[in-house]
Amino acid sequence: MNLSVCIFGDSVSKGVIFDSALKKYTLLRDCFVNRIKRSFPVIIKNYSRFGYTITKGMELMRRHMSELVGYDYTVLEFGGNDCDFNWAEVSAKPDEEHQPKTPVGLFERKYKELIAQVRTCGSRPILLTLPPIDADRYFKWISKGLNPGAILKWLSDVEHIYRWHERYNLAVCQVAQECDVPVIDISSAFLEEHHYQLFLCEDGIHPNEDGHRLISRVIGETLQRLPFPVLPGPVHSQAVTAET
Repeated sequence: MNLSVCIFGDSVSKGVIFDSALKKYTLLRDCFVNRIKRSFPVIIKNYSRFGYTITKGMELMRRHMSELVGYDYTVLEFGGNDCDFNWAEVSAKPDEEHQPKTPVGLFERKYKELIAQVRTCGSRPILLTLPPIDADRYFKWISKGLNPGAILKWLSDVEHIYRWHERYNLAVCQVAQECDVPVIDISSAFLEEHHYQLFLCEDGIHPNEDGHRLISRVIGETLQRLPFPVLPGPVHSQAVTAET
């Protein structure tokens, strides 16, 4: 019998990319979730949504609580939207204090609640770390139509965006450790590349097709090393390794 997995997350796990040719966000056919489904004997239900924070993720999970008992594992992937700011407000009032969509302390508490909900439903949680962002590209992206100088004044330096995003990634790892939950580290796979920016879309935050290929490889390799039996092995291991 095939392993069953459901996923709750944001646009990264949904498979959203920015298509530079079409100049719009689209769904990638070969996203990492679909690659895993093709390569392993696993049934996956993807509940991820574009733009979702952990708060919206909790609301979505509550609507599907009765279904979780039917899944062996529940993969959680949040943080990329939680750490984001209302950049129009920052641009308009750079001298004022601004809060992210989900303050990091609240983010950690809600993630723990989400993990507890998964366990209560009889499924086993697994967390995904966040792919790193390209601060320069993301700064240009969020500054479109706004006042880049004002936003930079509030940030102090462009790389602050990267550090702030990484703060939430560290929070994911901390929550996983405190709750004794397996974590799949896709962040390190990106950072081990000499130019990890090549694995990101034009917006500097969404993994592109190469990024999804990288994520699928890491997940496939990591699943075999987890302390509990997850998958018997890839169905098309040669095809997977040939693409990575």
